[in-house]
Amino acid sequence: MKRMTMRERMLAVVEGRPHDRVPFVMYQGMEPTEEVYALIGRQSIGLLPWVGVHRTESPNCRFETKKIARRGLRGIRTTLHTPEGRLTQERFYTPAFGETASPATHKQFVKEPKDYRILQAYFRDVRVHPDHEALDKVLADLGDAGIPHVAVGRTPYQALWVEWVLLEDLAYHLADAPGVVEETMALMGDVLRQQFRVAAASAAPYVCFPDNITAPAIGVRYFQKYAVPYYNELAAMLDGRPVYVHMDGDLKPLWPAIGRSAVRGLDSMSPPPDNDTSVADALGLWPAMRVAINFPSSVHLRPAKEVYATAREILEQGGHSGRLQIQISENLPPGAWRKSLPEIARAIEDFAATK
Repeated sequence: MKRMTMRERMLAVVEGRPHDRVPFVMYQGMEPTEEVYALIGRQSIGLLPWVGVHRTESPNCRFETKKIARRGLRGIRTTLHTPEGRLTQERFYTPAFGETASPATHKQFVKEPKDYRILQAYFRDVRVHPDHEALDKVLADLGDAGIPHVAVGRTPYQALWVEWVLLEDLAYHLADAPGVVEETMALMGDVLRQQFRVAAASAAPYVCFPDNITAPAIGVRYFQKYAVPYYNELAAMLDGRPVYVHMDGDLKPLWPAIGRSAVRGLDSMSPPPDNDTSVADALGLWPAMRVAINFPSSVHLRPAKEVYATAREILEQGGHSGRLQIQISENLPPGAWRKSLPEIARAIEDFAATK
């Protein structure tokens, strides 16, 4: 088989066609692209930029952001103003990663059940509009270097605990005031369905939910109730294009529910030693699943020969399936990529030569 471009390899995995080697891919912006290219070459790694094909507006609500500092940490205070009142969130940057990574949340918008009425006012106000020009620009900029990672929003339960409410507080709220929480999730679902319609009408090769699924945070019951129906609903609208879900945690308790769902791509699945689902597990359990793994973040800290050995083990488990993609899609230990990326790229090249 002739040597393919990275775009061709990535699309081959998505579309279930043969390719010349396992794609090695990096979320765009994860590390300095030109420095990565200089280290391992443009043909060795592809780009996967997140892009939305919709935009939202809320004419009667607004977000106000302000830089803050506390105990030597820099951060951001965000205030949501609505006709029903205001909510405030505080986040601080982790010193090891600086402001290139997402800040950690210290104080969330919703703190008690009465706050959901304010949040509901925001979601009632949200309007979703197509923005296909954003996808056109990404496609033009990428060329043969990669494909777009087209996304809708998180499913409502996941969005609540990731974006709006501390997970512990959400658990109490669902127990103590389930009615107002369910009403809020229903409004969030209405907004999400507007995004579905826009995504389904786009040229996206697949659509991803950035759900950050991990079994301890959602559990089997909530996963089946609050996440799977949305995955299935979007899948029915995509005319055979796959639905991907960013599932980057422990998944073993969710295996049966994932198998029964219409999900056909796992984005950033994190195999051992970091989490509990291996490439062999995923490919064996779900014969139609594309498995886009995050190369285990902890392994980047190991000696070069161990990075290579781990990459080879992953490739031996799934490299001949046509359904494996190796990614850099979670935060790396700072600077570790200079040692680890060449070893992963070398393992992929060596494995391809064994076909």
